[in-house]
Amino acid sequence: MDLHELLRSLRVWDPEVTELPPFDPGSAPAEPLPLFANWFAEAVTAGQIEPHTMSLATSDEEGRPDVRTVMLHGADADGWSFATHVSSRKGRQLAARPYAALGFYWPVLGRQVRVRGPVTAAPSVESQADLHARSTGALAAALTGRQSEVLGSLEELARASAESWARAQQEADAPVPTWTLYRLLPQEVEFFQGDEKRQHVRLNYRRTGKGWARELLWP
Repeated sequence: MDLHELLRSLRVWDPEVTELPPFDPGSAPAEPLPLFANWFAEAVTAGQIEPHTMSLATSDEEGRPDVRTVMLHGADADGWSFATHVSSRKGRQLAARPYAALGFYWPVLGRQVRVRGPVTAAPSVESQADLHARSTGALAAALTGRQSEVLGSLEELARASAESWARAQQEADAPVPTWTLYRLLPQEVEFFQGDEKRQHVRLNYRRTGKGWARELLWP
């Protein structure tokens, strides 16, 4: 099938598999974090696959945007957290321009959450603790390192990965100095609830000097 024909054949939020829940912004909490935690839990309960994955948008030294999918490591009063090598492409971009945006999409409920704000790197001890709290596979991948560098061949990757897996299995607390936990402190958080009549509800939180301001946005 032609790509354009395939695209036109697709539908969003098929009622056979998607139940769009109501969202009353008037009952939303004064701050965005409790609402995010509630929506996240509802996405898990609804069977959303990998609800903790999110798009991370950064920009390079020249201001050109970049985006990729990463995992959420936590969300609290200090910010939404994720991790990567400080030497990776996104690590270098965050060093040059420490500001980013996150995007969550949970199609099973027709919901999106968008977060924007400045990003800071956690101290090394926290970054290492974050890494060692994860799976053996996560540690093996971190030990393999060289993220975003040019790879000579898949065989080279297989050898390096095998060595990293062996070390991760034998040394659960192996240090990875470049591994860094980042925290995005939100200045804006938008909650989007889809509607079958396209009367989507968008509630935006903006951080002000007096706390959080809430406003509705046109869909």
